[in-house]
Amino acid sequence: MKVRLLIFALVAAALVAALFAQSGSREVSVIVTNGIVVTMNPARQVIQNGAVAIDGTDIVAVGPTPEVTARFRARERVDAAGEIVLPGLINTHTHAPMVLFRGLADDLALSEWLEKYIFPAEAKTVSPEFVRAGTRLAALEMIESGTTTYADMYYFEEEIAKETKAAGLRGVLGQTIIQFPVADAKAPADALARAEKFITAFKNDSLITPAVAPHAIYTLDAASLRAARDLSRRHNVPTLIHLAETQDEAKNSETQFKLSPVGYLESLGFLGPGVLAAHGVWVTEPDIALLTMRHVGISHNPESNMKLASGTAPVPAYLRADAAIGLGTDGAASNNDLDMFEAMRMASLLHKLQSADPRAVSAKTALEMATIRGARALGMESRIGSLETGKRADLILVDVSGARQTPMYDPVSHLVYVSRGDDVRTTIVNGRILMREKKVLTLDEAQVLRDARAWADRVRGAVR
Repeated sequence: MKVRLLIFALVAAALVAALFAQSGSREVSVIVTNGIVVTMNPARQVIQNGAVAIDGTDIVAVGPTPEVTARFRARERVDAAGEIVLPGLINTHTHAPMVLFRGLADDLALSEWLEKYIFPAEAKTVSPEFVRAGTRLAALEMIESGTTTYADMYYFEEEIAKETKAAGLRGVLGQTIIQFPVADAKAPADALARAEKFITAFKNDSLITPAVAPHAIYTLDAASLRAARDLSRRHNVPTLIHLAETQDEAKNSETQFKLSPVGYLESLGFLGPGVLAAHGVWVTEPDIALLTMRHVGISHNPESNMKLASGTAPVPAYLRADAAIGLGTDGAASNNDLDMFEAMRMASLLHKLQSADPRAVSAKTALEMATIRGARALGMESRIGSLETGKRADLILVDVSGARQTPMYDPVSHLVYVSRGDDVRTTIVNGRILMREKKVLTLDEAQVLRDARAWADRVRGAVR
């Protein structure tokens, strides 16, 4: 009898405690439960049965599901059973509207690809309408494949910003400055004026970080490069630039300026915090040391570098120097997709092969480059890139329940070597669910695809 009474008392106490906990719990907007949570926090913690509580735009708790659900109750729950929960992927370099040029000209070197195909096609087709349709298509692809933040360089960047914001993605978006006449500006001065207007319009936006994007040292003179960087500094916004992408760029810089591309930008007073340099392939150890010392972010784009035969960036050397290096896809015209899972896998495999060292870029490092290291490259590591209390609620759920993902011994290994973009089932940015169970909620997928196909017909006509 005493034993029964004791058991009854314990059960009653547990029920009372549960009811008290529930009544005393805090209401939040969303709780993701029952997933394998890959936090990418400083300890790189992985929680086997984990949960993430979101209130508004922010993460308010990360931990074991029983603990989180005891502290919080949600207006909306997302069950992540059979899925990995991780920070949204960060694409540090692309040209979003160029998805409409996907596959237009393949198997060419960069200079021929640009000068004979892409620049002429852009001259005949790029318009605000083109940019809007292309951005919607790129946003759809990124949401579906788990990218939550991307850095962009293109024309009519204010249109890209509007579509990015409407789709719910986070963007670091750079208005391109280039020496010759383009669709939205006849001269660098016109592009700089557009850039300043763009910065003013979006400077304090919760999702859009406006930036200035001088194209490259070979498409701008020194005065324009300085003016672009000065504009960025004046408004305290990022500067995005292509740098040391090809051997020809490096050779021409040595011939013309007696300096490497990195050294040339340093001579102009260009380098410093807030600069994000795309590619960084043809650099020396002193260049890497200088970029690191100046706190320049690097965007490594393994797929486009391989496809255009531009070379292999010295990523192990960047990592040894503790440079702020992230991953990018580049534009879909030269990749030919925006799948950051492929970028992770290619980065890891390429540098193993190139260095003859299977440890050169591990799965852990590749995932870091697509998340927290990418955030650092953008100067946003205090806000995004890991699942931690106080950071923005940017996260994705990746299905690992199928035959291809079975068995799973290490979730980090699976994310890099097994998973693909189409394994993403749910995408959340700034606390808003953009895709749930493969259904995109912020874009009309059928209309986006119809518009893209209509533009493809125009592009075909323009390049014949």
